[in-house]
Amino acid sequence: MAAVGAAEQTANKPKDSVSNPASPSRRGSGSCAAESGGAEDFALGFLQKEVGSDLKSLKNVSNLLQTLTEENNVLEKQVLTVSSAVPPKVSAALSAAEDAICSLDGLQQRERLISNMLHQHLQGAQPWMDNLSQVLNQVDTIERHMKYLRCLQHIEELSAAVQQCLMTSSVWEAIRAVDSMAALDAGLSQSGCTHLQDFLRETLHFWHKILKDRLTSDFEKVLTQLHWPIISPPTQSLTPTANGQEISSQLELLVTQLLALQTSDDIISQMALASGRGVASAPPASSSSTPPPQAPPLCLPIQIMLLPLSRRFRYHFYGNRQTNSPGKPEWYLTQVLMWMGNSSTFMDEKIQPILDRAGAAISARVELWRGLLSLVQEKVASDASRLLYDDVLLSHLVEEVLQFEKELRSNQSYPAGLPGLLHLLLDDAVLQKWLTVERKMAVEKMDAMLSAEGAWSSQYKDISDMDELKAPDCAETFMTLLQVITERYRALPCHSAQLKFLGLQRELVDDFRIRLTQVMKEESRCPLGARYCAILNAVNYISTILGDWGDNVFFLQLQQAAVSLGDEAVLGGLGVMELGRLASLEGSLFEGLLALLDRLKGDMMGRLLEWTMREITEKAKQYSHDRWLSLPSPHDQSTMSLSSSACPMMLCVRDRLLNLHQVLSLTLFQLAWQGLADRLDNFLYQDVILSNHFSDGGAAQLQFDMTRNLFPLFGHYCKRPENFFKHVKEACIILCLNVGSAILLRNLLKESEEETKDWAGAEDPPPESALNELGVYCLAPCDVLILLNLRASWPGQ
Repeated sequence: MAAVGAAEQTANKPKDSVSNPASPSRRGSGSCAAESGGAEDFALGFLQKEVGSDLKSLKNVSNLLQTLTEENNVLEKQVLTVSSAVPPKVSAALSAAEDAICSLDGLQQRERLISNMLHQHLQGAQPWMDNLSQVLNQVDTIERHMKYLRCLQHIEELSAAVQQCLMTSSVWEAIRAVDSMAALDAGLSQSGCTHLQDFLRETLHFWHKILKDRLTSDFEKVLTQLHWPIISPPTQSLTPTANGQEISSQLELLVTQLLALQTSDDIISQMALASGRGVASAPPASSSSTPPPQAPPLCLPIQIMLLPLSRRFRYHFYGNRQTNSPGKPEWYLTQVLMWMGNSSTFMDEKIQPILDRAGAAISARVELWRGLLSLVQEKVASDASRLLYDDVLLSHLVEEVLQFEKELRSNQSYPAGLPGLLHLLLDDAVLQKWLTVERKMAVEKMDAMLSAEGAWSSQYKDISDMDELKAPDCAETFMTLLQVITERYRALPCHSAQLKFLGLQRELVDDFRIRLTQVMKEESRCPLGARYCAILNAVNYISTILGDWGDNVFFLQLQQAAVSLGDEAVLGGLGVMELGRLASLEGSLFEGLLALLDRLKGDMMGRLLEWTMREITEKAKQYSHDRWLSLPSPHDQSTMSLSSSACPMMLCVRDRLLNLHQVLSLTLFQLAWQGLADRLDNFLYQDVILSNHFSDGGAAQLQFDMTRNLFPLFGHYCKRPENFFKHVKEACIILCLNVGSAILLRNLLKESEEETKDWAGAEDPPPESALNELGVYCLAPCDVLILLNLRASWPGQ
């Protein structure tokens, strides 16, 4: 009954909502009025649609009411049907939940029961488990003991086998047994049985030494028969005439056996190296570069072949021998290079084929070179540490090491991937001392080259084809010094070290620039002198060479390295934009120096041209005050000649051009004569033309002086010199116009000036077009009007 009542209530709620849309249970008081208004509008619209304005259609109202009543009944039935179906589903869900709860309680009870039973079982089985664990531990201990004993027995068996093989001279079987010991040692490398490892290694070392000594003795006998070591250049065939085939067979057999003994020899070498590290002192200070990668040990035959050479090297170049001179590193370096050259044929013809047949991917020649280099590396490192406080000897050692490295890589074809001697120079103490010595010696050489007698003369002055830059001897010597420094550090295997030398070079260039500036200030009282021009040539020469270096592949690589490493010594003070330009190779590491040199070059060139113009203007005073109004017309003269007042000026211009052409480099002279032409053009226009009035004869004489005398002086250096005297050329055109054209042009310019003031006549062509037709492009209309007013021959005057 309760369910039925609830269903009835549920069914009544929608009906109430439908019948009363403004019910407060569904809407608030604020929205009721709005919805009521909306219902009224809907009702009015519905009636308007169904009935309309026709009063006769009111008879259909009863039918409309009946239709709406039927629809309402259908909706009420649907609501009651849905409401009555909800309670059975809820009841079924509740029943299923109660069943699940009951099942869960049962499972929990079973879990507690099983857990208690399991706990009791484990308590009962614990004694059995303890006993079984003890038994298993005992079994494991016995098993490990058995393995230990079997391993020990195997070692003793191998040892006995080696002994038996050596007694019967079965060398190959002995080598295989020793090789098995080495493999066993590798297998026990992770074992904690240190005593067993020590016993195995001692046994291995014992038999390896015996076997190696026997093979070494036999190998040395064969090498002696083959005249090894070859100390001097071979003068006869390497193949002996008697029993040569037998010796070759013995050599191949011994080399192959020694190669088979290589594995155990490497293990013993590693053991000796590890023990040496354990007792060694503290490691030296870290160097400024990454140390070279550790090369693999030398193959055993090469080690034996190296022994006599090593004894000779230590005999001659260690101890109190006269050949052990700190000031003569070239003695032992040259000796090693000679041994390499003398031994190369023997290694290629005798040893390399045996290695190839044995399947060893080894170069016999390179292996011997590596062994000899180890001797030299030890000697150079020792000498370098002792010579840190002797600049001359250390500098000589560095030079010899660099020369040795060059010959080693080029003449002996030593692989680039293997370290030579250069990494020894990258030690912090040695590298810093090297930089200090380079700076000290460079400064001393700069002082000497600037104070030399022929410092400011070119050594190629008598050879025109080679003297385009006309670099003085001091500048050329200085750049040669920088080039030599570059060649010294170019081969260093470390970019950071190379950048330190590059920083040193930039410091030296700036220092030399300051010295040139000081000398220039002393010579600035006579800028037209030979020394002043030589200084200007020096600045231009250094700037040109540095510009070429900026495009050099080596310096571009250093530039990229400096950006990637963020080297403050080279990139210090540069902004983000400058670093970006360097990274994209748009800039150069020498840009700052080039800017300073260009500024110095510009100042010197300006002072040179200023003094030249001062002399020319002094010579042109009479010409600028000539009687231009009283000169006769050209029609009254049979021939025209240069004005007598212009002769001093023309001679001065000619002499100065010839002098500058002789003392300045080609590029500087181009700048000089063009700058002189520009200054002379302005002077003649301002001080001669605009400062005088001209008759027809005066204008014609001016044009003759310029076009037939001044311009040809510059015609030796360009095809159209008049283009560098635009003001003078165009002024002569205006002054030499016939009277009619001059009147028309003046009227046109005046009208244009008046129209411009009145903002009228914008449609008329500009006066510039008329000037362009006359060949006037540089002068403005107002300047042309001024020039026209300088004419004295106007009608009516």
